[in-house]
Amino acid sequence: MDVLLAGGTGFIGRNLCSELTDRGHNVTALARDPDPKELPDGVETVMGDVTAYDSIEPAFSEQDVVVNLVALSPLFRPSGGDEMHDRIHRGGTENCLRAAKNNDVDRFVQMSALGADPDGSTHYIRAKGRAEQLVRESDLEWAVLRPSVVFGDGGEFISFTRKLTPPVVAPLPGGGKTKFQPIYVGDLVEIVVATIEDETHTGRTYDIGGPQVLRLADIAKLTRNASGGSVSVLPVPMAAAEVGLKLAGLVPGSPLGADQYRSLQLDNTTDDNDITAFGIDPAELTRLPAYLGVDET
Repeated sequence: MDVLLAGGTGFIGRNLCSELTDRGHNVTALARDPDPKELPDGVETVMGDVTAYDSIEPAFSEQDVVVNLVALSPLFRPSGGDEMHDRIHRGGTENCLRAAKNNDVDRFVQMSALGADPDGSTHYIRAKGRAEQLVRESDLEWAVLRPSVVFGDGGEFISFTRKLTPPVVAPLPGGGKTKFQPIYVGDLVEIVVATIEDETHTGRTYDIGGPQVLRLADIAKLTRNASGGSVSVLPVPMAAAEVGLKLAGLVPGSPLGADQYRSLQLDNTTDDNDITAFGIDPAELTRLPAYLGVDET
C-alpha cells in the first residue's frame, strides 16, 4: 500500500513510519522541513506546508491512504498565537482533504484528540473538532482517532509534566486532580495501522485511551520518581492558577496561557475505551509506570 503521512516526521509519525515500513508498505512523510536521517531507510520525504495547498498537492498523487498527523501541541501556547490552532488543524485538514479528493485517494485517517469539540473551551479543542467535522462531511472513506495524551521516547507529555513539577514541592492547579488516560505511542501506532489496513474501520470515530486513569498529581510523582527524586504536591486553587497562567500568557514568548489553564480543568479520559474495537485487551497495553521503570503510585 502507498501511504502518505502528513506530519510524518513528528513524534507519532516517526513511530508510524517504522511500523508501516516493517509491514512492507511504501511510506512518504510530508513535513515542512523533513530530515530523512530521522526516519527509517526507504521512507520517502516530501517538503510541504499544509496551510499552503499548492505546496502539498503533488505529494498526494498515487497514494492509497493519507494519514493526517499534523498538529500543534495543546500543552504549550503556539508561537504565532492561539489562532494558529485553527489555521493548522482546521485549515490544514481542509487542504489535505481537498488534495486527497483531487488525487483519488482511497482512504483518509485523521488523528484528532480526545474531547475534540467545535464548541469546546480551548482553541485547540475547537480547531480539532472543526477539523473532524470536515473529515466526516467529505466524500472520502475516512476514520477518526481521538487519543488521550500519548507518551514514549521523543514525546513531550512527560517533559511537560516535569516542567510543571519542580523537585520536592510541586504547586499544581487544583491539587493535580485532572485525570488523564495516557497511551504508549507503540500501542497507538498499532491502532493507526489497523485503520489503514482494515476497511471495516471506515466511517468510524474512536476514543482511545491507555490501560489506566491517572491524576496529574500521580503522573508528577511518577516522573519525579523516575528521576530518582520525590515530590509532594501543594494544591493551588484553580482561581489562583487561572490568574497566574493568564498573566503568563501576556508575557512575550511564554509557553503557557489561558488555554493551558482551561485544559487543566478538563479530564482527558474515555467514557468507553474503543481499543476493544481493535481486538486489544487493555491489560496488554504499556502502563506509564512500567515505561518509566518505577512502581505504581
